[in-house]
Amino acid sequence: MRKFFIKFGPAILFAVVLIGVVFSFPTLLAINIQHEKERVISAMNEQFPVTVDPRNKSIVENAQVNAFLESADSPLQAAVISVGSVFKDVFAWVATAIANAPWYQSIAATNARFVNVTPGMRKEQVASAFANTLSWNNKQKKEFLTATASSSLPLPEGSFFPGVYFVTKETTPSAAQALVNERFYENILSRYGTTTAEIVPLNQALTIASLIEREAGGADDMRLISGIIWNRLFINMNLQIDATLQYAKANSGAGVGWWPVPVPADRFRKSPYNTYLHRGLPPTPIANPSVASVLAALNPKNTSCLFYFHDSAGGFHCSDTYTEHVTLLKKYYGRGK
Repeated sequence: MRKFFIKFGPAILFAVVLIGVVFSFPTLLAINIQHEKERVISAMNEQFPVTVDPRNKSIVENAQVNAFLESADSPLQAAVISVGSVFKDVFAWVATAIANAPWYQSIAATNARFVNVTPGMRKEQVASAFANTLSWNNKQKKEFLTATASSSLPLPEGSFFPGVYFVTKETTPSAAQALVNERFYENILSRYGTTTAEIVPLNQALTIASLIEREAGGADDMRLISGIIWNRLFINMNLQIDATLQYAKANSGAGVGWWPVPVPADRFRKSPYNTYLHRGLPPTPIANPSVASVLAALNPKNTSCLFYFHDSAGGFHCSDTYTEHVTLLKKYYGRGK
């Protein structure tokens, strides 16, 4: 018996611990979500800061704002990749997968479900995330996406706030929409003061934030890309953002997925979302941004760059002129753009 426990004891102990963790996932995740919510809200005692001045076409960096956004406790850092958030994301993903698995539901005799809405999802992807978990039909998905008279959703896109949502199998589309509305209000609307709105209207901030969300490779890129977007807007230059081509192409109903890889011909696609053809911002956000992207949209880096790209290793490169841009592209990819 002693040899048996020496040989198999660690494995048995691991299995017992694993079973305990599996069955406590809903409670643990609920506590984790609440803790994260309280931490982020406590870090955002004030309204969102704003350092861009569209009226005067300028970006005035503020040392206090920079220190706040770059601190470990800021919502910007809380919403992007770090050791803590990686653990949280993995935890949320595993919890969602386990809680929604048929074997877990039958063994645990629970109707608890978790829906994970990640930053950068289109509204249709958000609806599908809820529908897949709650077995909704197309009519119910449409109901979830349709704002009611009492709904606080300000836009048809861009306000389905990312996060892990706790639901049950009885959760209706209207109830799920209410959950999303509440999360959006707590994280965005309640922090978007009238002073900020007078400088940058909410629709504009969410649209720019959605572009940043789809284009950025991480926290280090967000405010720089924001600065480049604003620079282009200031001089009435076409934004020429590939993510808008993806959105336009997916809207065509060609069955290419929600974020198809753009090809050169897509730059001539007739769509109000094609920022290669049309100047200014697209009509609406193209995705649902995180708090980090909204903050980046309101507080861009003061840069002279007008062009940018990511290399194959994820490195970020920007330049002031198209000639410099092409030179860098040839250096990293052996071609121009």
